[in-house]
Amino acid sequence: MTVLARTIGLSKKYGDHTAVDDVSLEIPAGQVLGLLGPNGAGKTTLINLLVGLRRPTSGTVEVCGGDPRDEATRRVIGVTPQETALPTNWRVKELVDFVSSHFADPVDRNELLDRFGLTSMADRQAGSLSGGQQRRVAVALAFAGRPRLVFLDEPTTGLDVEARRALWDGIRTFHADGGSVVLTSHYIEEIEALADRVVVVDRGTVLADDTVASMRDKVRLKRITLTGARLPHLTGISTTECDGDRTHLLTPDVAGVLRQLVGLDVAFDDIEIASASLEDAFLALTGQPVRSGR
Repeated sequence: MTVLARTIGLSKKYGDHTAVDDVSLEIPAGQVLGLLGPNGAGKTTLINLLVGLRRPTSGTVEVCGGDPRDEATRRVIGVTPQETALPTNWRVKELVDFVSSHFADPVDRNELLDRFGLTSMADRQAGSLSGGQQRRVAVALAFAGRPRLVFLDEPTTGLDVEARRALWDGIRTFHADGGSVVLTSHYIEEIEALADRVVVVDRGTVLADDTVASMRDKVRLKRITLTGARLPHLTGISTTECDGDRTHLLTPDVAGVLRQLVGLDVAFDDIEIASASLEDAFLALTGQPVRSGR
């Protein structure tokens, strides 16, 4: 399997703060890799190191066989950073043409606009677009040069559901044609919908690296949801979340928790037992819910 990107012992420090700590990863061709982590976990710093926007304090980064800071390497990757600013007076089609002019074999403008649901905006100035629409344009531009590998840092933040689905379709089309993607997101459903592989990062280190299904299986948790219950102290509970009159319990021992509920004569209106989701696995690994951030 061809490896498109590789880090070995990668670290980045800002003064006394270690943002990325001894990370070694391989990103093969044809894969969508989802980076998950709580606020301040180091996801954006890791992306910036991979695309050459930051220099590592130690360790090495190789992307498509070269240094990500070299011009030749940058011509075969696409990037949408977490924060983007488009020239306000340029029309969307002019932005696509300008970016495309830097590549030998760019995607046809109309094809690119159609892929990301932007055809109706082609003649509009970027400054007249909403923040979400500008974000869609910024993501589309990452694919203009037919890259081998695309890095997307929270690509759908601020988008409504319909716009998010349109971008998902564009990413899926690229992937179906053999393209590779690394994306960060604080939408768990986005990672589950798009990623072949999930890497969980916290405090600059990799906590887990596996498929979505394997990640869920590894934590061996079940989710018990009780409606209308007032719960006493229960043992064997990994985490407890309250949502209105619903209480969600994550536990590796469903039978043990049910025995306690019966033995303590706990009253409730409804009960549901389900396998852990990726979000549950993330919570178990990090102790925190998913939040956007660097």
